Amino acid sequence: MADLIVPRLGVTVKQVTIVEWLADDGASVNAGDPILTVATDKTEVEVEAVATGTLHHGAQPEEEHPVGAKIGSID
Repeated sequence: MADLIVPRLGVTVKQVTIVEWLADDGASVNAGDPILTVATDKTEVEVEAVATGTLHHGAQPEEEHPVGAKIGSID
């Protein structure tokens, strides 16, 4: 299993907001596939799958999470 964590997007970024999941919960994904969009106060960024497997959402759109927080997994 691979944890999906909020990526560090810059030195001053402390948290991000989940904008939308680009892949459904339970979907099969490949490493490198775009699976999630997150936003900071300055930009939106697509997050890629870190592994190949089944995606499990652990966070919902519009929720805020600190850098390093677990927001889902792939197994």
